Amino acid sequence: MQSPLFEQANLEVQSERRFALQNPQMLRVHLGGDVLAVKGAMVSYQGRIRFDHEKAGSVGKLLKKVVTGEDVSLMRVSGEGDVFFASEAGFVFLIDLAGDALSVNARNLLAFDSTIEWDIRRVQGAGMLSGGLFNTTLQGTGTVAIHTVGQPVILDCTVQPTYVDVQACVGWSANLVPQVVSSMNVRSMLRGGSGEAFQYAFHGPGFVVVQPSEWTPPVAQGGGGGGGFNLGGLLDG
Repeated sequence: MQSPLFEQANLEVQSERRFALQNPQMLRVHLGGDVLAVKGAMVSYQGRIRFDHEKAGSVGKLLKKVVTGEDVSLMRVSGEGDVFFASEAGFVFLIDLAGDALSVNARNLLAFDSTIEWDIRRVQGAGMLSGGLFNTTLQGTGTVAIHTVGQPVILDCTVQPTYVDVQACVGWSANLVPQVVSSMNVRSMLRGGSGEAFQYAFHGPGFVVVQPSEWTPPVAQGGGGGGGFNLGGLLDG
């Protein structure tokens, strides 16, 4: 059988790394320890693999679930073999943490080492008008895999203030403390607004990752929030 389908670029990648890119849009993880992944991100696996719902693990996180009311949840992947992850054909990037921390949009999160600690934090200044914005903080030692819609840009926030649409913001170095600002005045609010009303404002040593696409804002449920950096549903159960 002959076809361009069987070209080397499409064959399974052999790598000594635990986390490796099968191709720019697919992650391959060789299990040796547990991995936490966003539910729905697994596209294939080989070997003896087990998938279990990952509970919140603390009362505090459960309370944050009630506040955020989001729909994303985590699964624990364990066993022996290889697991392939992808989401919406997004470009996959690996970030190795060495005791440092990263804040990431839940919708851009793919998988990470189970040794990494994670939590939900509300973005300062994110009030009712912005829908209530929450970000995921990942801290510790291990690998984090994220995906972006299109090729991202990394902006340095050290020299001057940097503003990013909340739905295009992928993540930032956790030492930065963003504020939520609004470019909408009362007149534009009465006329329906422009859709670009809220931005994250960054200024200080650090970086922010921006994708060339905007997520559709989730619909707020009950008293929960909704917006760019929502991770409440990761606390299911």
